[in-house]
Amino acid sequence: MNELPTRILVVEDDATIRRVVRMALEAEALEVYEAEGLQRGLLEAGSRAPDLIILDLGLPDGDGIELIRDLRTWSEVSIIVLSARDSEASKISALDSGADDYLAKPFGTGELLARVRSQLRRRHPHDSEAGAQVCFGGICIDLNRRSVERDGAPLHLTRLEYRLLVHLCTHPDRVLTHLHLLRAVWGPSHTEDTHYLRVFMANLRKKIEEEPARPRHLLTEVGVGYRFVP
Repeated sequence: MNELPTRILVVEDDATIRRVVRMALEAEALEVYEAEGLQRGLLEAGSRAPDLIILDLGLPDGDGIELIRDLRTWSEVSIIVLSARDSEASKISALDSGADDYLAKPFGTGELLARVRSQLRRRHPHDSEAGAQVCFGGICIDLNRRSVERDGAPLHLTRLEYRLLVHLCTHPDRVLTHLHLLRAVWGPSHTEDTHYLRVFMANLRKKIEEEPARPRHLLTEVGVGYRFVP
């Protein structure tokens, strides 16, 4: 991982968990900074300019959701929430506020590191033309021409199917909630129409995935939303 950004900020009030997370990250040659509360977390985020933040929600001087919302007014830094709050409502609230991923406690360091690598990859695409094309699993999307090919042959998508696919593919490895996708693709008047999303995702999988019943790229985050994995 040496070629990837190395500054990670861990905002967590539990010293034991901070130590475990720090040791795991430093074993991957990542540079780690710590904060035990919301205000210190904001200060460190502003001064250290981290490439990724690992954030607990239950902080002694405020809710981590407040930190996410504050950050999103001035920063696009990747945020992984690491919290004992494991309800769907908590996950949706954090993700809709601007978090990129959510891992419930207790957690395994292996899974945490995998999610860290995933978020760091988003910030460093390997393809120099990543801004113009997105290619995965035999699918190639030309964002300039607004066209999609499968194994070199044109693939027909409806206008909304295309918009949904492009929005997912331009946010790789990020959990996008139902509300986020409905706002982005259908508009603010359709935020309750989750059935639209289910129907369109099913159709997209039939066209995109080799095995639609066992998708590899368009993944469901149960009760929360969807994630695109290149």
